[in-house]
Amino acid sequence: MNSCTSYRRGASIEETGRIYISASLLGADHSRLREAALEAARAGVEYLHIDVMDGHFVPNLAFGPGVVAGLRDVGIPLMVHLMVTGPERHVEAFIRAGAASVTVHSEACSDARGTLATIRSLGAYAGLALSPGTPLDAAAALLAELDLLLLMTVNPGYSGQSFMPEVLPKIRAAAAALRGVNPAAMIEVDGGIGPETGYLAAQAGATILAAGSSLFARGDMASAVAALRAAAARGSGQRARAGL
Repeated sequence: MNSCTSYRRGASIEETGRIYISASLLGADHSRLREAALEAARAGVEYLHIDVMDGHFVPNLAFGPGVVAGLRDVGIPLMVHLMVTGPERHVEAFIRAGAASVTVHSEACSDARGTLATIRSLGAYAGLALSPGTPLDAAAALLAELDLLLLMTVNPGYSGQSFMPEVLPKIRAAAAALRGVNPAAMIEVDGGIGPETGYLAAQAGATILAAGSSLFARGDMASAVAALRAAAARGSGQRARAGL
């Protein structure tokens, strides 16, 4: 299995209370991706979030297996998010390139259960993503089979969008549902994540925060990571005190 240090299995999030940060390379300078990835690793993020876009499922184009292969030695696990039509056609290439986890969209996948099984059989962790307008019910039958549930907090396709607070009830519902059937699964949020929105997402039950612009555009990655981590810890702590 690909190295995925501190990812998912072991203690559940309810046992550790830990929030993880995944630096989204879509928000980095695309002319210096490797330098950006190394900067994120030095700043202490746990993961790199790599968006893959095909110009069909979403209008933008970004990142292929070659980018993943070029970053596999930066020292932290690579989380690949396939925003593509027919993702089952591509999972093997990204896992072979070095992806530690692969997440596919419910809306784009003709056989989500089979695709998740394929991802796991190839040695990676399996995730399912839901766009903001897709109800949690779309993933209900698969919650027990997930390593990761990714809830988009912007419409997929572009970096720099504003966080959609209407997704917060879905995060809360997902946390409650997973607690009953798969408490070791992680909930990732992606889109418009900074200290204020990271606090809200962690308070709602998110356990991985994917952040791009708020980390890479600040100029001081270490301080940006520290600010996001502190805000998320406050949100997670408030959630714990509420007994959720």
